[in-house]
Amino acid sequence: MKYLLIIIFLLSGCTSTTKTSKVDGNVTLITGRKKTKVTTDENGELLVYISRRDARKFNANGVIRYSDFGALGDGKTDDIDAIAATHAFANLHGLIVKADEGATYYIGGKDRTAIIQANTDFGTAQFIIDDTGVENINSYVFMVSSPKQAEKVPGISSLKRNQEKLDISLPGPALVTVTDSTTMRYIRFGRNQNNGHPQTDIFIVDKNGNVDMDAPIVWDFDQITSITALPIDETPLTLTGGHFTTIANQAESKYNYHSRGIAIRRSNVVVDGVEHHTTGEGDHGAPYRGFLNIADCAYVTVQNTILTGRKMYRTIGSAGLPVSMGSYDISVNRALNVSFINCSQTNDINDNTYWGIMGSNYSKNLVYDNCILSRFDAHMGVANATIRNSTLGHQGINAIGTGTLILENSTIYGRTLINLRQDYGSTWEGEFHIRNCVFVPSGGRPVSASLIGGFNSGQHDFGYTCHMPQTIIIENLEIDDSNHPEDYQGPAIFTNFNPQMTDETYVEEFPYIITKEVILKNVTTTSGKPLQVSSNMFMFRDVKVIRD
Repeated sequence: MKYLLIIIFLLSGCTSTTKTSKVDGNVTLITGRKKTKVTTDENGELLVYISRRDARKFNANGVIRYSDFGALGDGKTDDIDAIAATHAFANLHGLIVKADEGATYYIGGKDRTAIIQANTDFGTAQFIIDDTGVENINSYVFMVSSPKQAEKVPGISSLKRNQEKLDISLPGPALVTVTDSTTMRYIRFGRNQNNGHPQTDIFIVDKNGNVDMDAPIVWDFDQITSITALPIDETPLTLTGGHFTTIANQAESKYNYHSRGIAIRRSNVVVDGVEHHTTGEGDHGAPYRGFLNIADCAYVTVQNTILTGRKMYRTIGSAGLPVSMGSYDISVNRALNVSFINCSQTNDINDNTYWGIMGSNYSKNLVYDNCILSRFDAHMGVANATIRNSTLGHQGINAIGTGTLILENSTIYGRTLINLRQDYGSTWEGEFHIRNCVFVPSGGRPVSASLIGGFNSGQHDFGYTCHMPQTIIIENLEIDDSNHPEDYQGPAIFTNFNPQMTDETYVEEFPYIITKEVILKNVTTTSGKPLQVSSNMFMFRDVKVIRD
């Protein structure tokens, strides 16, 4: 009996020293007597064994490295399991993750995402992301996330545009996302036509329900089918360094978007000094959703970062006609207060074999500052955008949205200074402020230059009333139109938005609201030719142009 009690005691002692934690959905951490190692179970989920000695050492250091969990960093062995395990342990214990200096981590196509919830320094390490055989094209390599979870917001059945307060009480500031699935907006026109998307908005409230009016509610919601509040992380999380190279996929050229890279789904994040390259792009391939994919968050800064434009491939669009597919290294969706500072790209910003580097939807307060990139773009609307001290390449500025678009101290090489996307009605309900800029139409090719481009026939229902900017202020603009066609009459403020609208007999089923006022101060042309209003003077007959 005495020996039986001793055995029971010893067994219970061994069991009590083993600690099991289920983290990140598909990672189990087991701390105990076993040697530190990473393995997988029959379902492919990670089982991470950590010796108690190693656990004490990691926690005492406050820093953990990929090699601590078996990453070889030899550029050949797939290290994604070790990388994911390292982040899982760091997330649980609040440790800093550092890549091993000089390591080259190979990451194959396994369906495994490393969840980042703690500061991470990729340092001088290189990461090879091989997309030639991806198990799950929707599986990001890294996911910056928050342990906080979105909660349903009770008691809110409707909202009004520019509403200042919600009748709710929260533990702290939160990101509110609201949807009315019975109302369709952004009913796309053209070769990628569609039936629209449910009305969506995203905004910030404080703990008392006060809306941050720097990013106001932009729609009336007569009914709400979903409304959630995601607490905002108040402590910054940083990602620094790292040299990433994507070996491009060899998939069929069709709209089969690959989500490979770094996804950011947490508020208050700084990405600093990341570098991304691409290799292996051939004569076909599927498009990408963005190496940096920022969504459902606020207060994100990407700085001192080098990215790469993706090769442009063609397919058949929804209208049954050939289209060029958008493929991105930067994607921003349902995100607020996102800034790109001192960012550039590896390839020529004026090389039109590469798609424009950035695309965004449902976002507010987007900023480029001191960037050299091929494009700024807002697909399904942006509320407020600022581009300053920057140079934009062949795809220039493409936007629709609301609020104020500020363009200052920048050089633009696009076909127009600002293009209002015609597939979404060329709509901007607000103002343009343009100052101290240089515009080189179509990168210097011989074209008839226009400052504001777009098209709206007035015959398509986009799901909203389409507007041109109510007021456009242009101050100190140099138009380099030295290379131009023989019949060139001079640059125009507006391109011909509707060639069929030439007199009063033309009837718009869905009227397009035209700009009221343009204020010009010190606008010069290299050609010496005067700035015209438009080649379609009837359409813009009521625009008041004030010249200094």
